[in-house]
Order: sequence, then C-alpha cells, then structure tokens
Amino acid sequence: MKRSSSGGLVYSTETGRMCPTCRQALAQCLCKAAARAVPAGDGVARVSRETKGRGGKSVTVVRGLALNPIALAALGKQLRTACGSGGTTKDGVIEVQGDHCERIINALTSSGHRAKRAGG
Repeated sequence: MKRSSSGGLVYSTETGRMCPTCRQALAQCLCKAAARAVPAGDGVARVSRETKGRGGKSVTVVRGLALNPIALAALGKQLRTACGSGGTTKDGVIEVQGDHCERIINALTSSGHRAKRAGG
C-alpha cells in the first residue's frame, strides 16, 4: 500500500485535531501564524510593466505593498476593475493584463497608498 506524503495523524486523543501540514495540534498550529504574517514591504507600491516570459504580452505588476493576502486580493480586484482587464494576485504581487501603469498609479494614490513608477 502506498503512503501519502501529506498523510499521517489526523486526530489524537491527547490533543484533538492535528494540522496535516505542520503536524501540530490545531491550537498550536504553525501554519496559521505563517498565513497571518504580513509580507515584507516598505509600504511603497512599485508599479512596472513586464513582458518577460509571457510571449511578448505586457503585464503591469504591482509590488511592495505590505498587505495581508485577503486585502491584497481585494485591492487587485479593484485595480483590475479600474483598468477593465484581467489579471491575478499571487505571491504578494498584483498582475494586471496590459499596460496600465498610469491608471494603476492614479487608483493607488486615490485609495491612500504611496505609489511610484519602477523600471523604464
């Protein structure tokens, strides 16, 4: 029988439910603390345009915002709506399809964030 790498103890009579990732009791789970940690950033949103690795398509990238993942996703949704295009939020970076640097800088400054243009 094959054993799964994420498998293991799910419940213990001593501590109750166990986290499958860090294998600690849910009360002492290390995963929750890591998820709550705010990503490192100086509070200045750096807006740049990238085309590398995207088949020549341009993408506007926003880095440096010290927000939790939920707030970052909500801000990404607002920026994509303001630009009228698609995109994603992953690894503390907001990506908006197309070249919308000026619109994004204006939207960030109107919402109270410090923003500046990075790159060329």
